[in-house]
Amino acid sequence: MLSIKRDPTMVSNYQNDEEEKGGCGRNCLGKCCLLQGAKLPLYNFKKKSLKNLESDRKDPQSFFLDTLLLGEWEGRMSRGLFRYDVTACETKVIPGEYGFIAQLNEGRHLKKRPTEFKVDRVLQPFDGHKFNFTKVGQEEVLFRFEESKDSEAQFFTSARINSTDSPSVVAINVSPIEYGHVLLIPQVLECLPQRIDRESFLLALYMAAEAGNPYFRLGYNSLGAFATINHLHFQAYYLAVPFPVEKAPTQSVTTVKGKSGSAVKISQLWKYPVRGLVFDSGDSLEDLADAVSSACICLQDNNIPYNVLISELGKRIFLFPQCYAEKQALGEVRQELLDTQVNPAVWEISGHMVLKRKQDYEEASEKNAWGLLAVVSLSKERFQEVKAYILEAIAAQVAERDISADGQAAAEEEEDDEVTSKCFCNRPMAREKDECCVVIN
Repeated sequence: MLSIKRDPTMVSNYQNDEEEKGGCGRNCLGKCCLLQGAKLPLYNFKKKSLKNLESDRKDPQSFFLDTLLLGEWEGRMSRGLFRYDVTACETKVIPGEYGFIAQLNEGRHLKKRPTEFKVDRVLQPFDGHKFNFTKVGQEEVLFRFEESKDSEAQFFTSARINSTDSPSVVAINVSPIEYGHVLLIPQVLECLPQRIDRESFLLALYMAAEAGNPYFRLGYNSLGAFATINHLHFQAYYLAVPFPVEKAPTQSVTTVKGKSGSAVKISQLWKYPVRGLVFDSGDSLEDLADAVSSACICLQDNNIPYNVLISELGKRIFLFPQCYAEKQALGEVRQELLDTQVNPAVWEISGHMVLKRKQDYEEASEKNAWGLLAVVSLSKERFQEVKAYILEAIAAQVAERDISADGQAAAEEEEDDEVTSKCFCNRPMAREKDECCVVIN
């Protein structure tokens, strides 16, 4: 069984308390606290097409989530909830064609403790005895992020959690990489392991779209690709320059038609150190989520570690199958790369190099960044095999959808002309006296 020594991110101020005291922590996100009448801020997002988003960009007020997230994150910073001041970290753009970004983040290294991290399986059962996000303190939560039940986006400063709820929450990462670094945790009480499904991935796309800020990107790391917690989550933060991978050229692979009829273009990266696929959609986040989640599920089922970058307000997705942890466990990574203690997850692969040693920061160059990332990449031959798996999985998903649609059409033709339908009108959420609602037009 493959295993490597690594330093996990300290994702909660309650992580050590849980292990030392054996309790649930103060005011945690577990059922013991959330389902006992707890209240959290609630952001209800409105589903939008990509065409709607383009028109909304003319009105900054349409993107209230962006202002809300930054304001709440800064509020947690002023309360001292972070383990270090990430705004004090040195950052520079490395000279070169791609403009790799180097950050010296010694605090992130010093605030961690070693553990054994298994890399032999991408899919592993959730283990409630290990650290997970139900053990995060409620003060680290910025807001719940859930679909609106009516046609408007709304924000409630305080909304009670029902006993049947499993809320999706946005929480701070107490060991941040960049400004506004947060975690999106879908259905936190369901205790889902770290694996992508269509619904959770679509939720991440909606968050990217709702923020409306091109500098806000979301990332995902699978197990075996430097995810440190086996509890479903996405990461996100602001970086006010393009990621190098966003500037890399691409070669067209194919185009697939989504459920709504919109086209999802699939390309592959060209002249970039890590081989990967790029998914672009012009009209539908749902169709994009279908294609990318099918690809991710294929990789998971075939035990291939991978990373995902969600870019351009959710319209562009980068998918990177990778093998660095496996090579590391097998002793196939050069010692000088191991000495940097850089674990190439989604941000590093995308070109934001988070460095832990002053020497590496001072000597940072495009050549060094390229050399590290080249080790992450699958070989040309292996990538072609994996790409074939992915395209086959997406084609199967499209075929299954078409067969299902044909069957549904045939069933509808056999029904009587008289059909009685029920309409459940959307009613506004009842608010308690201490709640404040903001409606975003």
